[in-house]
Parts: sequence; C-alpha cells; structure tokens
Amino acid sequence: MELEVRTMEFSGKLLRRGFWIYIWDIRGSSRHLYVGRTGDSSSPHAPSPFRCMGQHLDPSLHARGNALGKRLKDRRIDPESCMFQMTAIGPIFDEQETMDDHRPLMYKTAALERALAVELKQRGYDVLGTHDCNTEPEPALFAALLSKLDASFPSLESATAQGARFQPIHLRGDGPSGSEILLRDRGRL
Repeated sequence: MELEVRTMEFSGKLLRRGFWIYIWDIRGSSRHLYVGRTGDSSSPHAPSPFRCMGQHLDPSLHARGNALGKRLKDRRIDPESCMFQMTAIGPIFDEQETMDDHRPLMYKTAALERALAVELKQRGYDVLGTHDCNTEPEPALFAALLSKLDASFPSLESATAQGARFQPIHLRGDGPSGSEILLRDRGRL
C-alpha cells in the first residue's frame, strides 16, 4: 500500500464565529460553485466557516448540514476526485445571543447569499443548490461583498476572452501529493 500525504493550510481567522458568506469552487471533470452562509434558522448560533467545511462534505448516513455533498451526489460527482477551494467573507455580522437578535441578521445574510448565487449564475458559473430568500440585500453591503469577489469570480465570458484559466493551487509540491485545499483570508469588508 502506498501512503499519500495531503496538507491543508488556512488562516486562523476562519475560526471566528459570526455571519459569513462563502463560496466553494469545486473542480473535477467540470467546474461548479456552491454559495453558502453561516447563521441559519435552527439556533442563534453562527458558526465559523471552518466548522461548516467538514459538515458540508460529511458522507455519513446521519450527517446534518452536508448540503454540498448531497448536491455533488445528485450530479454523480465523486467529492474525492475533486479539488476544493473555499473563499469566505466575514464575519459580516457578529454572532448574537438570542433568536430575536439573530433573526434580522440571518435574513440580511440570506439575502446576500441568494443575490450572490444569482450574480454568479449571471456571470456564467454553474451554481449548485437552491437559495430561497424573498428579501433584497442592502445595496451598499452587496456592493462591498462583490468588490471582494470580482477578481476571483469574473464573468466567464470576459475571463475566456482574456485567456484566463484555472491554475490549481498547490502549497507544497505540484501534484496530487501536494496541498489539496487552500482557504484564503482576504480581509474584512
């Protein structure tokens, strides 16, 4: 049996709890994006993106919060054959102590999540999942969010016209035994 080495590097700032927006960029035989957020309706807790990372791809039968894994399975995509990159923006809002304080920020974050998914689809990306929210995002906050993401997720038509191509990220080495995941820290809004 040949042993393989995998490494992962991330900023400790991704451990901070609060309301975050994140995008998974998934590359296998095809490219897909998944837009998510922390801070849902189940409790007043808003976990870190780092915590969500493992939950999203948990293959166990009793897994909760593994929406990304389910979407990949629906498309017959084997997660183990993919490269994953997560871009997280936040915390946009701090974690709250009560549901009464949590709910308004949850709706604001959900509106950002939906608007971002729609925007990325309009830019030509295949965005997995559904993003149900009837609230419009705050224009200034959404513009600030997009300003942090425009360089990483340009319109595919303009990127193709400029000859842009995906370059796999490897922190050490330049093959499958190199790093598989890089979580980038791009600073606050």
